[in-house]
Parts: sequence; C-alpha cells; structure tokens
Amino acid sequence: LLLHCFMWQSKKILLWNLIVALFASGQAWPNISPQPSSGLKADCIANLMRLTLDEALAVGNQLEVEALNGTQYILLTPSLAAQCGYSMESDPWGNTRIYASLLGCFVQNKDDKIFGVGLKLKIYRHSPSDVVSHDVAQTCSYTRWAPREVLCDRNYMEISTCMAPQADDSQLNTIPGTFEEVSGIWKMTFFTPEPMSMVLKEAQQAGYSAMTTATRVVVRSPYNTAETYSEAVAGVPMEVLKVSIYHKAHDGLNVFNLAAACPTGGVLFTGDLISWHVPHRVTPLLDGRIRLVEMNMGIDGLRLDSAQMAARGYYLSITDFHIIVEIPIGSPDGYYKSHSPAFQYHITYTIEPMLEVFWMADQTQQDTRYKILFPITTPPMPRPPYTDDRTVPEMREFKLYVGIFLHDVELRNITFATGVLTVEESNARGFTVQQHVFANGSSVFSLKVPFDTDVIFKHNPQVLVTTYTLSVVFGFVILPEESSFAHAVKLQAYLQDVVLPTLTGTCDQDQFYITVKYGSQGTNFKTMVGGLDLTPELAEAYKFKGNATHGSIEVPYTATSSAFELITANSIRARLDVLVWDPITNWILSDLFLACYFPLTTTRCYPNGTISALAVKVESVPNLDPSWLTLKDQSCMPVSSNDRFAQFIFNADSCGTTRTFFDHYMMYENEIGLYYNAEKGLTHTSPVDPEYRQIVSCYYVVNDTQTIAFHAKSRLYEPKAEISSGQMTVQMRLATDSSYQEFYEAEDYPVKKYLREPLYFEVELVQSTDPHLALILDNCWATLQKERTSLPSWDIIVASCAYSGDGYATVFSTVSVDDRVSVPSRYKRFSMKMFAFIQEDQVLKHEVYVHCDLVICDTTSPAEGICQGQCSNLAVKGTPTQMRRGQSTTSTYQKQISFGPITLNS
Repeated sequence: LLLHCFMWQSKKILLWNLIVALFASGQAWPNISPQPSSGLKADCIANLMRLTLDEALAVGNQLEVEALNGTQYILLTPSLAAQCGYSMESDPWGNTRIYASLLGCFVQNKDDKIFGVGLKLKIYRHSPSDVVSHDVAQTCSYTRWAPREVLCDRNYMEISTCMAPQADDSQLNTIPGTFEEVSGIWKMTFFTPEPMSMVLKEAQQAGYSAMTTATRVVVRSPYNTAETYSEAVAGVPMEVLKVSIYHKAHDGLNVFNLAAACPTGGVLFTGDLISWHVPHRVTPLLDGRIRLVEMNMGIDGLRLDSAQMAARGYYLSITDFHIIVEIPIGSPDGYYKSHSPAFQYHITYTIEPMLEVFWMADQTQQDTRYKILFPITTPPMPRPPYTDDRTVPEMREFKLYVGIFLHDVELRNITFATGVLTVEESNARGFTVQQHVFANGSSVFSLKVPFDTDVIFKHNPQVLVTTYTLSVVFGFVILPEESSFAHAVKLQAYLQDVVLPTLTGTCDQDQFYITVKYGSQGTNFKTMVGGLDLTPELAEAYKFKGNATHGSIEVPYTATSSAFELITANSIRARLDVLVWDPITNWILSDLFLACYFPLTTTRCYPNGTISALAVKVESVPNLDPSWLTLKDQSCMPVSSNDRFAQFIFNADSCGTTRTFFDHYMMYENEIGLYYNAEKGLTHTSPVDPEYRQIVSCYYVVNDTQTIAFHAKSRLYEPKAEISSGQMTVQMRLATDSSYQEFYEAEDYPVKKYLREPLYFEVELVQSTDPHLALILDNCWATLQKERTSLPSWDIIVASCAYSGDGYATVFSTVSVDDRVSVPSRYKRFSMKMFAFIQEDQVLKHEVYVHCDLVICDTTSPAEGICQGQCSNLAVKGTPTQMRRGQSTTSTYQKQISFGPITLNS
C-alpha cells in the first residue's frame, strides 16, 4: 500500500501533464441503479453517493434513514450521520437529498475503488404503524484519489490521506505492549491548538471517526466540537481540525498529521447577487509553495461545465486572496421560501453551491483536493404585498388583486367590517375570491365585493355623490409551518348615484295632500312640515301612509303647520312648507312650498243687523296675538280668539260702524285692526309691528217697494264713449330677488352685480284703476350709454318674446294676485343674467342700461297684433333689429322706458 502511494507521487508530474485524460478516465462511474420506487434516484458524484427523494414521497411525513452494516441496519441519528459521513438536505416541501461519503461508515469498500452503499428509508405517514420502507443499494466507482482529500459537507469535515506515514526513528516506533496486538489506530492527538490526546475509543465516544482503508487514513469530525477551533483566513471564518493519528503496524508506529479547514462564512449579498468567498490559500491546510491547478463549481454536489455555468449566470473567479463564486439570486437551481418575521411577509432564497479545488505542492507530497458543499440562504427579504385596485365604480363592485406571493402562501380568511370569513364563506356570501397562478408558480389573489352589501361603508360627501369604502384584512398562512401574516387593504370609490327624494302636492277645499317619492337612500331622511318635525305623533295626526317607495300625508289647511298668506272676501290663501333633510349632514334633499286658495267666509250679514266677522292672523304679522285686535271702537273686542283667529259679533249700528247709501242698497262698514296706543303701555303697541287691517262690509237692499211700468224702444245706434286723451304712467324697477317683494331704491344706484348674476325686472302700469288694461313688453335691449339709440346694443326681448340668439335666454315670470298686486295684467316680470360688452377680450365698460318699448292694450277690444298676449304674435318675421325698429301695432297706447345703470362688480 505504501508503495502504491509513493508510486503515485513519483509519477505526478507526468500524470498532471495528462490531467485531461485522467479526468476523463478516473471520474466516478455514474453507476445509477434502478430503485424500488419511482420517487427515488441514486447517483454517484465523485467521492459521494447522492440519493434524491421527490416531495411526493416525503412531504408531510417523517423520514428515517438506516444504513446497511453487513446484514443489519443502523439508524442514522443526526450525531451518528455527522460522525459517519452522511448528510441530508430537505426543502420545506419534502424534496430531499441524502449524501454519503464513499469513505463513510457502513460503506462496503473494495480496494478504495469500488464502493457499495446500502440504505433503508422509512417513511412514517400518520402513525408509527403506518410506515412505508424503501431499500436503496448503490454501487459507485472512484479512483481519482488525491494524496490528500478534504471534504466539507453541511454537518461534518472529512480528511483522508494516502497511508504514506511520516516515519519517526525515535521512540515513537516503540509500540506499547507486545507486537502480537492487532495493528490499527492507537490514539489521536488533537491540537486546539494545545495538544489533547485520546485513544480511539475515547475519540469515537466524543463524536469523531477515524479509520483506515486499503490505502488511506480517514478522519471525520462534526462541526463545533471541543477539539476544533475557529480561525479567520483571508477574512473568511473557518472551522479547523488538526489531529495526529498514531497507527500501530507490525513494523512499528506510524504517525499521520492531518488537517481540515472548512468555511463557515464568507458570503456577501449585494442586490440580487450572492458572492461566496473562499480563501485562495487555506493556510491551516497548506504549507510551502503551492499551485492552484484545477477549480470547478457545481450545484448540489454535481459539477457544472462552463456552458452550464454561463447559461445560469454563474461566475467563478480568483483573486490574490479569494476564490469567488457569484450566483444570481433566483437561479433555477435554488428555491424561494416565504417567511413572516414580525408577521410581515418576507422571502428567502436557498441554493447549495459546490466548490472543488486542486492544489499541487511544489516540494511536498501533499497535493490536495478540496471539496466544499455549502448551502446558502439569503437573509429574509421584505416583500410587502401590493394592492392593484381595478375597481370600475360604474360596475358597482370593488375589484382588487393582492400579491405577489410564492406558492407556499395560502389565503386562509378575510376580515370584513362585519367579521371574519373563510375563503369558502366569502364565496358563499357572493364575495368572489380567486387565486391566479403564474407560470413560475407565484400567485396573486383577487377579491370582488358588490357595493350594495353590508360590509361596505357608505358616506355622502356631497348631496348627489356616494363614497363607498371597503376595508378588509387578508389573513395568510405559510406552508408547511403554518406561520401567519396579514395584509390590510382600504379602497374607496366615488359614484354620483344618489337619487334624491321628490315632493309633490295638491289641494282640495279643506286639505293639503303631500306625497314624497323616496330616492336611492330609502327613508334615511327627516321630514319637516311647516317648521315642525314630522314625529310619529304628528304623522299619525296627518294620516301618514307609506310603502317601500312612497309616503303621503294629509294636512288640513287650518293645521298649525300651515301659514296664512292672504285673505279675500270668500277665500284664504294658505301655504304649506315641506322639507326633506339629511339628519347627519343637515343637507336639504327636497323642498315643496305649496300655496292654495281655500273657501272661507269671513263676514256674515244677518237680516236683523247683526254682523259676524272672522279675523285671521296672516304670515306677515308673525308676532300678532289675535286677541289684541279690535274694531274701530277699540272697546269692541273679539268674542272669542285663539292663536290664529279672532271672532267678532256686533250690531250694524255699533262699534264705530259707518253707513253709506247707494241707489238701491246701503253699505255698513267697519274695520278690524291693531291700533297703537302708547298710553296703554301694552306690549303689542310697539310701532315696529306691521300694520294689520281687515275691512268688514255688509250690503243691505233699501227697503222700498214701487210699481214701475216701462216699454222698450229700439235705438237708432249704439251709444259710444267719446275718445279722449290722458297720461298713463309706467315704471321699471329691479327686484332684490325672485320673490319681487323688495326693490332697489334710488339711493342704491348704481346697483353692483356679478357677471351672470340674475337680474329681476318688474314693469308696472301705475295710477290706473281700470282692470281692462293690459301691459305688454314689445322690445327690450341693453346699451353701454344712457341714450336708447346708442351702440353697441344687445337684444333682450324682441317682438314681445325672449331673444333666442342669447345663450342665457330671458325668462318671463308669472304674476299672481297678492297683497301688492291686485290686477296682474298691469305687471310684467322678466329675468336675465348680468353681462358686459367686450371687444377683443376686453370689457368696454362696466355699466349697462336697459331700455324697453311697451304697449298698453284694451282687453275689451278685439285682440290683434301684439295685444294677443306676451309672445303670442308669432307671425312677425325678420332679424331682431328689424323687428324692434319696424314693429307696427294696433294697440291703444305705446310707451318707452329706460333703466340703469347696473354696474358689473369685478
């Protein structure tokens, strides 16, 4: 055997010159034997045997490995595996690799050339009795042994050397005991670096393995034992084993000095690259001058050629101090794994590179092959999930994607505003949850939630706009360890989808009938009737009826909710104000102001001269107490009163009643009023109270009986009234708002208005009591100057109609009878938007004057031309200017009027 090692050394120069040939002929034979299960694969990779199990066999199960020792199987515990040269790597999904050193325990070794490995795999499924066994037998051939071989596996260091002993002619050759003792390893001295000696049995009990084969001495040590130590070599932390083996032989005692050094660090992570640094010169192993003559890298124990490395993006380089292996993070030879430190989503990447180096010593026989299997896992890299909001509000559902996750992440539940639901429960509720898997195995999860569900929070930032908010927390677990993490998502969508409630109403002779049509918010509103909240008690009094879409009430016009606006001889005009409002935002959602005339006789005249009068409190005197009212004779008080009415009963010849005689009748007249008398010191005598007057009149036919005879005589002609002339007065005023109750006075001019602010004009025929006169606006226009014919000008009303060439058309308003207007035909009201004259985008002047041509018509004459009514003479053709200047009319009277200035407020 010694001769064999020396011969190998004497021929090394020749052999190294033929290194390529040796590499081709001396590599381990890939002697792959069929295995009893399709999920197992065994192969030989240099000085290792590798057994691969796919996840279908091992996932979710407990795996035990036994080694065949002759006819018996020995259970490989973790400590025994490290001592005997076995290692195992398994990813989280059960893909497992088992490595066995060809110089390990229980390996059948034939002349250090042929090696047989026998293993039994026991897979426990659900119970100790539910076990499946697989027997594995693999034969490998390996002859490329270097004088010294160092193997760094994940759980042990192994060094073997040719049995070319370092002979010592001193007393070391004196073997204790007799020469008849069995030869073999006697003791081991470890250097930590202080020497520490043990006999073989003690070393084995301490976890070490030492043995001899046909040509080699083998020592194996687990990591982190008492007799190993750490040392930094070129900045790389390494664990070092130095030991001297004392071997007894028949010809004396041989000593073998062995050393192994394996890296425990040297990995750098920069961006998406792993850089693994191994010392160029491992000083605990190498003495004297050496040359690095061969360098290879591989994955999972298997060498890669240069083409395979280039295809994967691997790079192997050397510097003065290091051998550097660079591996892109994400290479297909490794795998990603999910983690959840602090319940946050992270991933790691794991790969097991191999580095094999051959150093040639110049002056010693210690040529060294150095092989490292070095699993690398990156630190946890944060990968916060992203949320892709693909919601289309018009589709009325939230749609979102959450990801990206590795294939070991499972969505377990979702927390909604109403509680936690599993994925199955979520789908059952109509919330569509799906997983979308990509080609590389990663996935995203999608969720669809309709707007109209109870898990959506709804809010109205504006009257017509609804904000929909979805707040969910996705609960994930990482398999197989079942660690958990969560991801919160809050989405908002805005949609102008609010349908407001609408109010409509009608009247009969006694009541208001109000109907509300619910909008999209249902009945989530409050109702106010005449300033009073519609409480359940008031709703019952008003005979409320409702269904899913509508509600209605019936309100008597005499109810406290109504307001009295005007009293006539035989009717009363009452108004009911109804508001629908949001109690949270106080927004008015809809309103209705319904005014109707109801029959009411306020005065009754009896034949015996008794007069009954009913006084009514109207809205214009809100502070009036009807009991304060009196007749002209202030001693005549109401016979009865409440907060809205006062009843008077008196004789025609009392209480200051006056009498007036006419041809055939006589009129008795009195007046109900609120008379101020400061001397009385009464609270209701303040002069700031509005005036209240109600005339009470009774007509009696004169009590006279006569016999009259007459006969008819035809007239020669119908009587005609003489035509005469007189002055009629018209005025044009600007109202402060659309109610036309208040107007700007002379001291208010020029009135300032903003651009496009409404202007409310009223034209009135004043100082005329003839009810047969009607006022018609013929043409109206605006100018910059006070003169009616100045230019430029802009038409407002043409041929009694609103000018159609204006984008902001003039609007006519209906005039009704009220306390100020007794004959509506003598009034005309229209509104327009404030504007300015511009030229080349510059305002010419900030003042505007308005001029009108108007016609006063006699409604008793046959209507023709413009007297047919405002905007009813549709036969007039021509341009606005032609119509304005050339209009002819048969009306009885024409007038011109101007108004202004109105100033544009800039």
